[in-house]
Amino acid sequence: MRSSGQEVAAAGSVSGERGRDPAARWAGALLILTAIATLAAVGLRVLADTDQPTLAESLAAIADNRGVYGLGGVARLASGVVLIAAAWQLSRTWIFREGFGASLLPVLFSASGAFTAISGVCAIALTVSAPDAFQGETSDFNEVVALVRWLSGKIGFALSGLALIAAGRQQWKTGAPLRYVAPASLVIGAAMLFIWIDAATAIHRASGMLFLVWMAGIGVALAVGRAERAFSRVAAGG
Repeated sequence: MRSSGQEVAAAGSVSGERGRDPAARWAGALLILTAIATLAAVGLRVLADTDQPTLAESLAAIADNRGVYGLGGVARLASGVVLIAAAWQLSRTWIFREGFGASLLPVLFSASGAFTAISGVCAIALTVSAPDAFQGETSDFNEVVALVRWLSGKIGFALSGLALIAAGRQQWKTGAPLRYVAPASLVIGAAMLFIWIDAATAIHRASGMLFLVWMAGIGVALAVGRAERAFSRVAAGG
């Protein structure tokens, strides 16, 4: 059995070898950028006020606020692409390469980013085609694109929820200090799955904002090396 001094020395050695992983720094920065881009996308969509009872009314609102809604679509596309990049960087960190991170997290984040990007592309397409709605008519193209935008947005959001659940399970197994974050990860992730229930609008909004806070917080922890130090103790057997 190792003495406490040996354990500290081992932990310090592991931390020194792994504590400056550039992939972790990049992953953290990209998660922070994803949170910022997502917040911009949501804010611009709310500002455009395009969630109307019918598609024709929504397209008319988009036409009246084409610039704002279009920028929101670009921000949504950007958030999806950046999340894919963040997931790729996560998979390259020693935390995930050596099996200490939740193996499904990068996969789920990548899939979520892809569907989010599709939703953003659809929003941009609706921005271009919205002027046709001035006569109160919708084309087959608009109807299909609107459906894909709605469906891909929900799938992307739900996949991020599953990613948080996977992260929460791993955080709990890792121990302190990440164990303190695990309950929040699990609760937020589970709440995000309510995106499929239209009556749960309040839960959607709350879980969405909490998800952005979670993503920014984990991003900072990775960017400054705190997450690595926590996993280094696990790798050292501490």
